[in-house]
Amino acid sequence: MSTAQTVLLGAVAGVTIFLGLPVGRVRGARLGPKAFLNGISAGILVFLLFDILEHSVAPVEEALESARDGAAGWGRFAGLSAVLAVGIGLGLLGLLLTSRLWRRRRVKGSLGPGAMALAEATGGVVDRKAEALRVGMGIAAGIGLHNFSEGLAIGQTAHAGEISLALLLVVGFALHNATEGFGIVGPLAAAGVRPTWAWLATMGLVGGGPTFLGTLLGTSISSEFVFVAFLALAAGAILYVLGELFAAGRRLSWDITLWGILIGFLVGLATDFVLVAAGA
Repeated sequence: MSTAQTVLLGAVAGVTIFLGLPVGRVRGARLGPKAFLNGISAGILVFLLFDILEHSVAPVEEALESARDGAAGWGRFAGLSAVLAVGIGLGLLGLLLTSRLWRRRRVKGSLGPGAMALAEATGGVVDRKAEALRVGMGIAAGIGLHNFSEGLAIGQTAHAGEISLALLLVVGFALHNATEGFGIVGPLAAAGVRPTWAWLATMGLVGGGPTFLGTLLGTSISSEFVFVAFLALAAGAILYVLGELFAAGRRLSWDITLWGILIGFLVGLATDFVLVAAGA
């Protein structure tokens, strides 16, 4: 399989994220559907977090076992452990710092006390919209980092000549990524925010585009450190976003949110079973 064909497969696996994004344009102000969509978004991300941690920790455990058995030195284990820890920290705290800077910038731009203009009176609505869009962007970024690692897997598998396995990975990842668009727009639906088509297209590129880039890189290099680094960053980012989604769920309806979390988690699990059943 040529490099161009492999990269095309990576693009196919990533573009399916656009299938779920148009849900963000659906109008609806009822509390129940908002809480349910927010819960589905959280459930998908909970599954992704488990999946990411499983794949990111596996190389570290393998390095530990090799060092313990004397088959390799302790340096590889130490290096992978550091990459994993630093990556999760950067993904988690990086979004926290970005959020704080975002809020400070909005406060500095305020008209201040004594200037009760229309912009101040509607500030709460504007802030809610900005916060929902920011959370959506954080989800897209976390998914994008995860999808980059999926692209690496596709590229490295095809580069090794395992064409049938690479095709199975593309099919499985494409089905899996189709659910991730719902994850991005969930918090927007919960906040009653209707994003523009341009915003949805941008988030689709942020979330799905890295699958293409990872496939391109995977055809030329094979590095456990790069693989673990991107998975760790994704895990940290998703941890932060989950905190935001759970807080929103408690404000809306915790009971309905929990049902959404269950459905979202099971949907993510079902798509993963497709890969397992295919032997990928």
